[in-house]
Amino acid sequence: MEVDEAASALLARIGSLRQHQIKGKRSPHKPLLVLLALGQMAATGSSEVPWSLAEQKLAELISEFGTPRRTGAAQGAAYPFTRLQADGIWVLDRDVPMDQVGPLRQHQVTGRLERSFEDLLRARPALLEEAARRLVTSQFPDTVAPDVLVAVGLDPALLHAWRDADHTGRGTAALRRRSQVWRTSVLQAWDRQCAFCGFDGQIGGATVGIDAAHVRWFAFDGPDSLDNGLALCTLHHKLFDLGAVGLTAELTIQVSTMFTARTSTGRQVYELHGRELTRRTGTAPPAHAHVTWHTTQVFKGKPLSV
Repeated sequence: MEVDEAASALLARIGSLRQHQIKGKRSPHKPLLVLLALGQMAATGSSEVPWSLAEQKLAELISEFGTPRRTGAAQGAAYPFTRLQADGIWVLDRDVPMDQVGPLRQHQVTGRLERSFEDLLRARPALLEEAARRLVTSQFPDTVAPDVLVAVGLDPALLHAWRDADHTGRGTAALRRRSQVWRTSVLQAWDRQCAFCGFDGQIGGATVGIDAAHVRWFAFDGPDSLDNGLALCTLHHKLFDLGAVGLTAELTIQVSTMFTARTSTGRQVYELHGRELTRRTGTAPPAHAHVTWHTTQVFKGKPLSV
């Protein structure tokens, strides 16, 4: 996509949202709100997000794709809804106190993207897709990004152009690019089997259903190194990146109490809790620093009791 000065300013402003953290923890609250607004715009032509929608939908997005907070769901949504104004891309239709749910409900406040940005996105649909693509890939791994787009009403197919053109998702050649050999090296180091359940499916000698998973996400400065990689089946990779499953400091598997299942098949995930990683002799385990990052930034809730 050809990017002019106005488009560059918009993309740069949106890209800066990635830097926001709360007490050292990643905080995708503002990016999720912007993505929700982009989804609204793609569907209706307007980026307007009434608080009545944000209170429910944004709260759900934060719960599913964010990191847990010791606040109520509505309160968690009120933070980005009021504070995104400071980033210069979001406006509310009336002044209300920061972070307070009551006034948002009482006055039926509506937020929207800043008018000049909205006009630019409306005139150039490809820019809307580029903004969504850069934002979601800077915040979430490949396993989760498509789910985020679907949840906000955007087409996950827009990620395909990113994968073909720019593996960082941030549009700058000077930024980090993924190693072309890391995936192969990780799978080989873990004997091409899931480190959690041991699945090692093949078709005609080709590994199938096994991914190379970053412990510390690549989008958050996780290195393409063997001590930051696990071979995981696609199911456990997804659960790992969603924070339903994690690792302890002793490198045993922990399952979150937030994960639930009703069938015997689903409940097999519970059986992972307390299990040691399945790794071949000589394979370096994930580094403690990367495990700590995943535990504090991704793992949701509390682990199951032993």
